[in-house]
Amino acid sequence: MRLEGKTAIVTGAGSGFGAGIARRFAAEGALVMVADINEAAAQAVADEIGGIAQAVDVARDDSVASMAQAALAEWGRVDILVNNAGITHLPQYMEEVSEAEFDRVLAVNAKSVYLSARHLVPHMKAAKSGAILNIASTAGVSPRPRLNWYNASKGWMITATKAMAVELAPFGIRVNALNPVAGETPLLKSFMGEDTPEMRAKFLSTIPLGRFSTPEDMGNAALFLCSDEAGMVTGVAMEVDGGRCI
Repeated sequence: MRLEGKTAIVTGAGSGFGAGIARRFAAEGALVMVADINEAAAQAVADEIGGIAQAVDVARDDSVASMAQAALAEWGRVDILVNNAGITHLPQYMEEVSEAEFDRVLAVNAKSVYLSARHLVPHMKAAKSGAILNIASTAGVSPRPRLNWYNASKGWMITATKAMAVELAPFGIRVNALNPVAGETPLLKSFMGEDTPEMRAKFLSTIPLGRFSTPEDMGNAALFLCSDEAGMVTGVAMEVDGGRCI
């Protein structure tokens, strides 16, 4: 029960890594808001873990404001914020990515971190405590060809994490990131271009431990970074990648 009495918002928690994090947090005693653009998926996970569901488009200011207001109305405070929602463009040469795709990737992967900070950091500052976790990617450390603007958005998240950590440390707020390798999530096919045994084998050959990241892997790492056990850890971008970045 390492998060007993804590409250947590996890975005993109209707599936994949976010759902894994939400489940782990709830199992450790946290009250969890399962936030996702897919309200039905959010409700299903919330029902499973005894949390609350919230429809949110993390790229829209009014939607993120509503999410923050709903959490504060429910609990009076937010102890943990996990910025997990993310998207990618399909593998293609950088100049072939449409402007609309570029804008959406940066809005969901980068602007969302700004928006959630805008609406929740003031409350954490008032409480003089809080833990923020940004789900970045190995793509921000060791970029893959033909995923250029996705790589760049995740590199942005890593730099934003470190900048946030420095600025918010005097207020008792810790900010960290996780860098997963690709996993069994709805984005896997998008990363590979096509989901075939051959493509999976090629992808897995780049991971020394020989498997994808799982929602359970992410949940375990997120639990540590957001718990009091990591009270001296801030500004870290922890690789949960089976050695991919070595």
